[in-house]
Amino acid sequence: MSLLDWTILVLPILVIAVVGFYTHRVMKGVAQFVSGGRMAGRYLLAVAKGEMQAGAVVFVAAWEVFAHAGFVPYWWGWITPPIYLVVGIFGFVIYRFRETRAMTLAQFFEMRYSRGFRRFSGILGFIAGILNFGIIPAVGSRFMVYFLQLPPELHLFGYVIPTYVPLMGCLIGVSLSLTLAGGLITLMVTDCLEGIFSQVMYLLIIVGVFCVVGWSQMSDVLGSRPAGYSMVDPFDAWQVQDFNLWYVLMGLFLGVYGTMAWQNAGSYNTAAATPHDARMAGLLGKWREAGKVVVIVLLGAAALAFLNHPDFASASVQAKETLDGIATPQLQKQMTIPVALSQMLPAGVKGALCAILLLGIFGGDSTHLHSWGSMLAQDVILPRMKRPPPPEKHIKLLRGCIVGVAVFAFLFGTFFTQTEYIVMWWQVTTAVYVGGAGAAIIGGLYWRRGTSAGAWTAMVTGSILSGGGILVYKIWGAGVFSSVLNYLLGAVGITGVPSFQLNGIQISMIAAITSITLYIVVSLCTCKAPYPLEKMLHRDVAAADKPKPGGWRKSLTLGKLIGFDDKFSKSDKWIAGGLFVWMAGWFLVMVIGTAWNLIGKSGAVSWIRPWPKDVWMGFWHITSIGLPLLITVTTAIWFTWGGFRDIRRLFKSLKTATVDDSDNGTVSK
Repeated sequence: MSLLDWTILVLPILVIAVVGFYTHRVMKGVAQFVSGGRMAGRYLLAVAKGEMQAGAVVFVAAWEVFAHAGFVPYWWGWITPPIYLVVGIFGFVIYRFRETRAMTLAQFFEMRYSRGFRRFSGILGFIAGILNFGIIPAVGSRFMVYFLQLPPELHLFGYVIPTYVPLMGCLIGVSLSLTLAGGLITLMVTDCLEGIFSQVMYLLIIVGVFCVVGWSQMSDVLGSRPAGYSMVDPFDAWQVQDFNLWYVLMGLFLGVYGTMAWQNAGSYNTAAATPHDARMAGLLGKWREAGKVVVIVLLGAAALAFLNHPDFASASVQAKETLDGIATPQLQKQMTIPVALSQMLPAGVKGALCAILLLGIFGGDSTHLHSWGSMLAQDVILPRMKRPPPPEKHIKLLRGCIVGVAVFAFLFGTFFTQTEYIVMWWQVTTAVYVGGAGAAIIGGLYWRRGTSAGAWTAMVTGSILSGGGILVYKIWGAGVFSSVLNYLLGAVGITGVPSFQLNGIQISMIAAITSITLYIVVSLCTCKAPYPLEKMLHRDVAAADKPKPGGWRKSLTLGKLIGFDDKFSKSDKWIAGGLFVWMAGWFLVMVIGTAWNLIGKSGAVSWIRPWPKDVWMGFWHITSIGLPLLITVTTAIWFTWGGFRDIRRLFKSLKTATVDDSDNGTVSK
């Protein structure tokens, strides 16, 4: 890297270090360490939480999918945004959870079900979480090794050590220091600043990439796949495995079902100043995602063109030699685009990308450390203590647990060998907890007849099916599921069942559906009396049961159908309504485009023809690069203003806040 690259990389890190030191001085009490004192504004939350999805591992996982399937998942992915948006506008799960005033999800489980269930869910969630997190520091460190063109191995005291291992230790050490400084207060502020910086750097990267690789060169490479494996035409990609239409549909179901269940950023769910701010933060975060998506797509397409287009045959020689030197096939897939980018990007742009991903590593890893460390302290250790510790010892307990998670992540990343796609590992480890937790959360917040027995059954079932799936997958491979089914069916005389394989998301889907079914059946069988939901949600029971004035015709409006309530201001309605129209529009484009191309390929209507390859490339040029770029420019200005405004308000609130030592995550009986 050049001097300019190193300057761009080092300056924001120094700023983050200074801010982290300052926030350590203003943190007071357990509630501020765990939940930021519940004082965060919507823009602070939207930017800070979004930074967790801007680390190297997220980019590498997305590039891994793009190199395999191209634009095809993006086409089918337009099914999901309108549904997620309605879920967000309604505040599905998150709004009611914030009303419970629980500090953690497991605390809610104790309030709604039992202390025993809290203990079990805390242990299970913690184990699933650290397994899920375990690969993240290693992937991020490997990215930095290959992107910075460091030697793959180091010779120290007669031993050969992979370079990523000591680098991983350094990166985890920085993330750990930020986390220990001031808990969630430090993370929110530093992650928000990192996100603001990243949003500006996205624009520099986009311009820099087009100075090196043209869209026509990207089109030549992406459009050269054989029939059935297209990267640009979703209707000529039916042979593409794993990341197809079914992957998107199953992901949609699991995403809605698991709303807020996965606790990798659990503290952010309780950090908002009000339940409505939590809801709006989720909506605002969706506007901000456009910048990251365009950079991921553009860098992925440019890197593949750099490696495969004849115009770059001589320039890409070193990158290809580096890839050939990676012995592990899965690691070679993961590092294909990072290695290409390290050779392709010009000075300044390379430093900008490195800074974004390095800050994203700090933001993501520190949030993971805080979340899983807090879960270990709050939901595993604290419920087993006879009485809550005093605030000073409580914070020491939290910090000790966070250090323990950091040590585990380092050891796991050092010794674990990853053999599958990153996103598939995330899916199946997440399902160990979410497979059953989703039913317990939704049922507990919305269904009066949900019982502890139903929650226990769902949680145990989800963990067994998902955890067992992990072990079977790792030991015998994905094809063992087909062999077992054929053996069982053969025992009763049924033969000829075709062989199949199950990937991570399919295992997750089976676990979730089974858990939902058992939660409903067991709850109906064991419910003796409806649970008083209004009391748990701190609502006025009399007002909740009182009929609303006027008929349904007078009260029914488009806004209410979408999910607007009296908490939405005029500007909130513009933000949420505009986002709904934007996403619904792309959903219609997908529906109309699908109908047109299917009819065209069938020949049922003579004048309808399927879109040729050049039309598809023009379509992706506009929808994946042009329009998101315009949004990125707007949100860079918009969220910079909102982020700094909320940071200023946070510090002002912290100065006058009264610390409540009883607000420590315990449940008063």
